[in-house]
Order: sequence, then C-alpha cells, then structure tokens
Amino acid sequence: MRIVFMGTPAFAATILDYLVSQHEVVGVFTRPDAVRGRGKKLVASPVKEIARKHILPVYEYSSFKQEEPKELLKELNPDVICVAAYGAILPSEVLSIPKYGCINVHASLLPRWRGAAPIERAILAGDEEAGVCVMRMEEGLDTGDYCISRSLEIGELDSEHLTAELAELGASALLVALSQIEQGVDSWTKQNEEQVTYAHKIEKGELNIAPGHTAQEALQKVRASSVSHPSRCAIAGKSITLVRADLFNDKEQLSLSLEEGRVAFVAKRLFLGFSEGILEILELKPDGKSTMDARSFAAGIQGIKKDGADWRAYNA
Repeated sequence: MRIVFMGTPAFAATILDYLVSQHEVVGVFTRPDAVRGRGKKLVASPVKEIARKHILPVYEYSSFKQEEPKELLKELNPDVICVAAYGAILPSEVLSIPKYGCINVHASLLPRWRGAAPIERAILAGDEEAGVCVMRMEEGLDTGDYCISRSLEIGELDSEHLTAELAELGASALLVALSQIEQGVDSWTKQNEEQVTYAHKIEKGELNIAPGHTAQEALQKVRASSVSHPSRCAIAGKSITLVRADLFNDKEQLSLSLEEGRVAFVAKRLFLGFSEGILEILELKPDGKSTMDARSFAAGIQGIKKDGADWRAYNA
C-alpha cells in the first residue's frame, strides 16, 4: 500500500523504521526542526532523521490549517495515513483523503489515557500495565475504534525504557493492522466511554519532588521524568535533577530511620526522607555538571556522612 507517515519523536521514529521495511512510504510528515540544548541550535526530529536514512521525502508542518499541506497530501494519493505522536491535529478534510482512512498508533490501552502524555500518566498512576492501540482516527481526541491492542508490564521501567518498548510493540501492531486492512479482514472495537481517562500533558515542574510526598509518589515522578520534563529537588543546597532512584530496601539491615526532609549517606548510599518512606538516589545530575552516581555526589558535600543534610523542593 502507498503510505504517508506522520510522526515526530523517537517513539514514532522506531515505528517508521519498521514500516519502511514492508511498505511503500511515499512521504513523511513531521514537525519542523526545533531549537534544543544550550547551543540553541535547530535540531531535526527523530522521525526526520529516520526518513533521511531511508531517503524518503520529508514535509515539515506544525499544523494543517493552510491549504498547502492538504493539497500535497492529495497529490501523494496515499492508501492510508499512519500517525504516531505527530503533535498536530488532523482536520476532517485530511482524515478523508486516504482510501483506508487514517490510523494512529497510540501508546496506551484505550480508552485509558487518551491524550498527549499516556506513558508518563501510566507511570505516575502506578498502573501495572501499559500498551499500544492501533485506532482509526476521527475528529475527537483518541476516540476512534481500535483493531489491535497489545500490552506489557510496566514493572520498574522508567519513561525512556517504557517508551522504547512500546515503540517496538506499536511497530509490530501497526504492521499486523495494515496487513489485516489490506486483506479486508480487519475488525474494529469501540471504546468504552465509561472507562475513559485523559493523559493531560506534563506541566513544567510537575515531576519535581518534595519532602511532603510519599517515597512511592516521588519514585513514580522520577521514573516518569525525561530530559524534557525533569524531576528536580535541592539536596544540601545544591539544585539537582534526579535520574534514577528506588525505594529503600533494607536487605543489608542498615536499620535506617530518616525524617521528612533529611538526607543520609550510609554504606556509600544516598537516601532522602519523605512524609512516608525513604527513597534511595542512584543517579543524579547537579546543575552545570554531568550525570553521576550518588557516591560521587556525596563526596562533594562536607560532613554528610557524619551529620547528614537537609533537602527541599526545587525553587526555580
């Protein structure tokens, strides 16, 4: 089938990479290059990079409000448009262009977590499972019927690794869906509106941790975090980004007791006290420095082993 692919982040790039191996991709739509990093340089989206690798035509649009991208799509004459985390709303005029319509690889077990941040919301909610659905697109937000749904256990996966696994799962699901559509044996399931939840976008500072949280809540924030949405706090007066953490496990019988807002460095391990429970910090990134393990960070704090220290919420 002639396919137009639309997507932007790494999740979508993985899916495109698989798609090219089995189908004719006649065009790739992605959001325009964005300014990233301290150097303020324009950086291509992961999808654009994959398209370049396969020498595919790339079209960069942040919306379909203008006539130009709509006319371009009509000229490409796709049998189906495949979408994965594009970051733009498709109007009805676009949805009606392909013979088989537009289908979307959505990173949740619909109707749970419709919306912009399904992976992060699943981790924050403490869901046991995450998954992907291949759904038929319509004008509503992730409201369409789905033909393929696949799941996996979240376990201790953080946002980065869960996203990577779901991308692989989504790519496989999309290829199955396209095969079924092409053979005319596709079967679609309506979403149960009574079970709908929404994955609202992650707001700035939402994943920062504070002593008043429980250790479990803080762990979920750290695991849901990313470069775009970091989990931050201040330890011994130093502003840091948390990279890896885990709940305190006393297998070594440290008999550790720690008050809310206090820091302990015991047996070369770094711990934070919460309103309920203790979190062990495994990796962190002090502002202006590289990511390091907890032992290396603690080495730069005078007296932490003997007297401990305080920690607090991050103030921008």
